[in-house]
Amino acid sequence: MTEPDRTISVAPMLDWTDRHDRYFLRLITSKALLYTEMVTTGAILFGDEARHLDFDPAEQPVALQLGGSNPEDLAKCAKIAEGYGYQEINLNVGCPSDRVQNGRFGACLMAEPQTVADCVKAMQDVTHLPVTVKNRIGIDDLDSYDHLLDFTGTIRDAGCRTFIIHARKAWLTGLSPKENRTIPPLNYPRVYQLKKDFPDLEIIINGGITTLQDIDEHLRHVDGVMVGREAYQNPYFLAAIDSRYFGMDDDAPDRQQVVQEILPYIDREMQKGVPLKSITRHMLGLFQGRPGAKAWRRHISENAHLKGATPDILTEAAAKVR
Repeated sequence: MTEPDRTISVAPMLDWTDRHDRYFLRLITSKALLYTEMVTTGAILFGDEARHLDFDPAEQPVALQLGGSNPEDLAKCAKIAEGYGYQEINLNVGCPSDRVQNGRFGACLMAEPQTVADCVKAMQDVTHLPVTVKNRIGIDDLDSYDHLLDFTGTIRDAGCRTFIIHARKAWLTGLSPKENRTIPPLNYPRVYQLKKDFPDLEIIINGGITTLQDIDEHLRHVDGVMVGREAYQNPYFLAAIDSRYFGMDDDAPDRQQVVQEILPYIDREMQKGVPLKSITRHMLGLFQGRPGAKAWRRHISENAHLKGATPDILTEAAAKVR
């Protein structure tokens, strides 16, 4: 299996990067690697597998992020996911929510590097897909650089070649998941140093990245950049990615084109019973920073949830933008 290009990627974000959002983002960038929301092993093994794993082929390249800490369960899910056509399996070792901690996965696994290594190896044993890890630089009082070195080395020895690192520590108690995305200070130099100490590994940096200039600077030190909230709240930010970082000549569609190009998809999804608002909620930031952006957001927010709402609401909203 060839490795996906991870130069630029969009982070897995719970409740945000579902299949509708990914289809929308793919209209803006054809090259950035997209990640699913975190999907727990339990949801796949005991829930509606297809609902959690199915996606439109137009979303490729797509990577699946799994949440779990049982090697056998993760291996089963990795094997299932391979059949759906994902290009990578990523293990969540960064989410600090109470629900995730109670399930003994996410960021709390940074205290158990051998468990993470066992999980990685179990997945690699059953799939041809690359298996990667997304982690923090530390948790609670386990936040020394030596701990990060040991953690990385243990998992590398299990065969993991790619680490996606959120350049903040996580506090497992005292901060909410939202606060954990902003309050612990960013420490980019620590991630840069990790790349120097593990030159053979692919190191992707994540956290607080909001401009193309930020990306340029990070790429001087690491192998790739993962963009999170900026790609959701200001999605057209991604329009420059293909030409700037992947050498593509063709221009990205303008915002009005994006609106027109997603309409057939919305029609198809609504015929399957998907509510209009489930798709349009991801598009509110499309005109961020443009005159009329507020009117665009308001028109969608006030109308997309109404009974009998049609995709025409998007066309009407777009007409309010200059």
